[in-house]
Amino acid sequence: MNIAFIMDHWSYLKPDSDSTLVLIHEALLRNHNVGILNPENLTIRDSVTTGFFDIVADFEKLPDNTTDLHKKIKFNRKMLPLAGFDVIFMRADPPIDNIVLNFLDSVKNETFILNDIDGLREANNKIYTAAFYDPNNEMIPATYVSRNKEYIKEIIRKSKKDKMIMKPLNGFGGSGVIVIEKNAMLNINSLLDFYISDDNKNNYVILQEYVDGAEKGDVRVLLLNGEPIGALRRVPAIDDPRSNVSAGGKIEKHTLTKKELELSRVIGAQLVKSGLYLAGLDIINNKLIEVNVTSPGGISHINLLNKSKLQEQILDFAEGIVFQKERAIDKKFELRKIFSDAKNEK
Repeated sequence: MNIAFIMDHWSYLKPDSDSTLVLIHEALLRNHNVGILNPENLTIRDSVTTGFFDIVADFEKLPDNTTDLHKKIKFNRKMLPLAGFDVIFMRADPPIDNIVLNFLDSVKNETFILNDIDGLREANNKIYTAAFYDPNNEMIPATYVSRNKEYIKEIIRKSKKDKMIMKPLNGFGGSGVIVIEKNAMLNINSLLDFYISDDNKNNYVILQEYVDGAEKGDVRVLLLNGEPIGALRRVPAIDDPRSNVSAGGKIEKHTLTKKELELSRVIGAQLVKSGLYLAGLDIINNKLIEVNVTSPGGISHINLLNKSKLQEQILDFAEGIVFQKERAIDKKFELRKIFSDAKNEK
């Protein structure tokens, strides 16, 4: 198969732990052709959506780990049509530029894109979680999205909890996540001025009621086709509310509880309806905090903790979808030939 990875620059990857690199390594182990495309290198030529790809050159011997792969890899730069790829993995860090999705609209019916373009439009920011229908906050803590400073202050004052979590709508990796305390309301104005500038209409923030137990960390669940395939617990660093590994949190082995499993499957079923087959859920005390669909991570960490190889399941899934699509095309040609033969019978 020909597999494309639309992703951030190669130099940004963490050689020993990046999930995208793990997937690329598995694709190469299976002798698939791999092309890497940075979002800014998409283009259209003669009405065909193309891109300036870095094609992974053949190895005399493929490195057996991602660190060596990252160091020894060589590329050939080629301008190629996206429709020539069987699978496209969307692995750029959020938020996704809608223009990138517009480029991919032209090939979404010809190439299997993981995750679905329309689903990504719906879910590539934190509003997706806030918009889930959960009137009694059984699955999701009370969540508010706004850039109206007075409204935000009112929500904080009226909250039944002494603390709330505030974060930028388009943040990722734990960037900008802070704890707001009612007894520190004098600082709220300056914080809001920092988060919401008057000259930027896109600076929305999310306010979320503090979930008891958040100080102990969260659970990252990796979903494939709506089913959990792995999980880990992320524990915050001392004096830091964020449990993200990129923010200094540490990881621990975790087995999903019955409630976490039920929550994961309920959310997973909704994601599959939107064509979001590969996703990461962040759960605290049986409450869904975030859904990550653009570049869900944690594969290498879960593998390390459980001696698993989640990338094998993910590539198996992608290969299966491509096989089904190709089989459907072959079947269509077979049926057309039956009609043609019948017409020409004498």
